[in-house]
Amino acid sequence: MSYKLRTNPNERLWSLDTLRGFDMFMLVGFAGLIRKVGEVVDVPWYNAIEMNMHHVKWTGFSFYDLIFPLFMFVSGIAIPYSIISNKEKGILNSQLAKKAAKRMAALIALGIVYNGATKNGFADARYASVLGQIGIAYFFAALAFIYSKNFKTVLYWLGGLMAVVTILQMWVPVPGHGAGTFAKATSINAWIDSMLTPGRLHDGVFDPEGFLCIISSISITMMGACTGHVVRNVNISREKKSLFIAVSGLSAILIALALSPVYPIIKKMWTMPFNLLASGISAMLFAAFYYVIDVKGYRRWTFFFRVVGMNAITIYLVCKFVSFGSISGDLLGWIAMYSGEYRGVVKETGVLALRWGLLYFLYKNKIFLRV
Repeated sequence: MSYKLRTNPNERLWSLDTLRGFDMFMLVGFAGLIRKVGEVVDVPWYNAIEMNMHHVKWTGFSFYDLIFPLFMFVSGIAIPYSIISNKEKGILNSQLAKKAAKRMAALIALGIVYNGATKNGFADARYASVLGQIGIAYFFAALAFIYSKNFKTVLYWLGGLMAVVTILQMWVPVPGHGAGTFAKATSINAWIDSMLTPGRLHDGVFDPEGFLCIISSISITMMGACTGHVVRNVNISREKKSLFIAVSGLSAILIALALSPVYPIIKKMWTMPFNLLASGISAMLFAAFYYVIDVKGYRRWTFFFRVVGMNAITIYLVCKFVSFGSISGDLLGWIAMYSGEYRGVVKETGVLALRWGLLYFLYKNKIFLRV
């Protein structure tokens, strides 16, 4: 049996569902509500918050850029709980790998449907997707834990992956453009996408969920898995775990910022400084949630977010195919018409309430999409 540390397999991480729910809550409504308020409020401090509810165009970082990598980081935290606990029960590595592969295949398929590939009979289909990237990254991070004989080997795989991506993006020349170019059309990502990423590319010559982006983003899920490994080790006190994870996160942020003048932070390319920055912030957020919720036991406030976190993939898919905006307009139009410039805020509040209400219904009826 591989991992020989004492663990507490029955420990439930309330913080994990809460942080996942907080992340998805921002994606499925709250960020939109902040943007709507920003359309009618002109206050410097609020404008700064509202600006962080948009993706940066290329180089740089905003809070909204954290949502996707935070979800990948959180999914990685669960790997030691789902993989190592099963290894300790004697389940074969091949069975665990097969289960992870099925999860990957399901998410890739859902991502293709989400992209609308079936609408026109797969004509001009985009096969790269957010869900596909999550599934592929989880699969390879899981494989590292399944087949590594000790945790140090997992770290070697992580370090090797980060080194390979760095070398490719910094020093491998792109034909006709040279090495270390970080423009969209001339980057190593775009060149590899043109050869290896199937289907239509999101930006024509480049895809933010393309081949090299997926390979690079595996490191974020692996860093989340390493965090989960630390949390699951009962040889360390919970307080020390929180501190260690927070300090590790801060260190990753500082390294990313130190590298950024020569190796820029670009989410759409999933450059390694971006991965380090996003993982560092994710680790610090998790450390805070873990300390407050699981260490100190302040859990009552978490229900609102756990309802979202326990059906995160469900609401992501439903938001694609159900027009909550139209439903909100039908239900709250009579209020919105008397709200003047806040009309959009009223409707967006309705959207958020409808989405959470649906998730609450699913939660109360114990309906969960397990992928």
